[in-house]
Amino acid sequence: MMYQLYYWPGIQGRGEFIRLALEEGGARYVDVAVLPEAKGGGVPAILQVLEARNIQRPPFAPPILKVGAKLIAQTPNILLYLGGRLGLAPTDELGRLWTHQLQLTILDFYLEIFHTHHPLGDGYAYEEQKPAAKRRTKDFLAVRMPKFLGYFERVLELNRARGGPWMVGARLSYADLSMAQVIAGLRYAFPSVSRRAFRNRPRLRALHDVVFDRPRIAHYVASGRRLAFNNEDLFRHYPELDR
Repeated sequence: MMYQLYYWPGIQGRGEFIRLALEEGGARYVDVAVLPEAKGGGVPAILQVLEARNIQRPPFAPPILKVGAKLIAQTPNILLYLGGRLGLAPTDELGRLWTHQLQLTILDFYLEIFHTHHPLGDGYAYEEQKPAAKRRTKDFLAVRMPKFLGYFERVLELNRARGGPWMVGARLSYADLSMAQVIAGLRYAFPSVSRRAFRNRPRLRALHDVVFDRPRIAHYVASGRRLAFNNEDLFRHYPELDR
């Protein structure tokens, strides 16, 4: 099976959660945005899907996964689909629902991280909303980030009897991959605050390290295909917010 991933070029964004699952699962896939436009890739290929009028179940926005004739959108929805097919989710119903629930919570966290630098919306440049960003970030770092990190650390602790550093059962799941990605993003966006925040959360630190040490993920990172974090992305580093 060859998968096609549609996501905006130049950033990791939500598409990176999908890429990590595809890479860890050893899936064959095409990242459509990095293909030359002459070969049917780039932004025009994404817009063609979004603007098509002959799709009965149209996606709202990327990421979009094309599987044969099927188009699947929304990050948790795509990962729910891929989880069973790539061996990245439990086989029992409760386990699948729990993994999906964790993924939804991770994406809630991810959205709050984005709102630290764009609290008024992405229709305004960061420079136009600095005062609001500083106020939003102060609350996020003092209240919201500790609440989320404390929850995920507790999930890992409760699962410790199953063996391994994972969030769900005894095997790595797509929720582990996504959590490790968020930790990496936080370390980029808020290096000083994150250093302090993870000091007393050893299970989250260990999860990040073991995920990015996995052979397929390490190969993906070393290949140069994984884009670097940057300030056009959802994780952004502004030194004045990292306090």
